[in-house]
Parts: sequence; structure tokens; C-alpha cells
Amino acid sequence: MKLPPRFSGRGGATGASHAPEEAVRNAVSGSKAGKLVFSLSSTMESVGEVEAAAEKLAAEAGLDEDACFHVTMAAREAALNAVLHGNEYDPAKQITASFENTGKSLIVTIADQGPGLDPDTLPDPRAPENLLRGTGRGIFLIRSLMDEVHFRQLHPGTELTLIKHLASDHPNP
Repeated sequence: MKLPPRFSGRGGATGASHAPEEAVRNAVSGSKAGKLVFSLSSTMESVGEVEAAAEKLAAEAGLDEDACFHVTMAAREAALNAVLHGNEYDPAKQITASFENTGKSLIVTIADQGPGLDPDTLPDPRAPENLLRGTGRGIFLIRSLMDEVHFRQLHPGTELTLIKHLASDHPNP
């Protein structure tokens, strides 16, 4: 899969940090340790770029189709929340995304520069009064798709760390 120009260092002036394509390949392929970190503007285009990077990370880690979908959709939802709810599309604010394959887990971290979020205050989307609401399912979805989800308050902002454990080649007897 070819990365968008912003990832390969050939993009326009978008406020994003650029990484050479080789660094991206090393960061997301196989079991080699490596981490790709970049900042993006608070736009829907940036959400798509986070989604593409997460899909590449998952596919190159050898995850099956369902697990690839889970990582991709969770990263997309986290980026969408950062852009929409955290930064409120503010052009002066950026989201930061990082992608890492540790050999044992895939770790995707998304941070915004918004007012912060306490996940314990979010309403349960399964509660009867929330079933017909058009919003409010993102964090629930992220938690159901990933093995671990961690929140950290940045003051300002919120950082979500999404973890998908990789299958071991040598299961414990």
C-alpha cells in the first residue's frame, strides 16, 4: 500500500511533520521496534491519514482481515474524536498520532489539544435513554475493538493509547 504524500515527505505545507517513507516502513513493518510520530491539522483529511497509517501498521504486522479492520476503525474513531470533540476543528490546534509495532503489540496513540475528557463521565450508549441518540458510541466502539484502551489527561488535551496484542508464535503450554 502506498502512503499518502503527507507520510512520505512529499506533501504540501499542511503543518504536519514529515517522515521519509523508509522510516514509515521500518516503524510499521514486521516485529522490528520502531515508532512513527507525526502531527496533523484538525481536519477530516487528517482522520483519513490516521486511518491509512493504522491500516498499514495492522496489515504489515500480519493481522487477519478482522483484526486489521478493528485496529483501523478504532484509530479512525480516536482521530475523529480528537478532531471533532477535542480540537473542535480549530485550525490552530493539531492532533498527534503515533504508531508502533513492538513485536508483541501494536500501539496507536492519538492526542488532541482540546479541553480534556474524563471517560468516566461518558454516558453508556447501551442505556435505554441513549439507544436512539445519533452520537456517543465512539469510545464504546474503540474499547470493544481493541485489547486495551488508556486515557491520559495532557492539560490541555487528551491522549488515547490503543493496544492490540499480536498472537504469539510460541503459545504457552
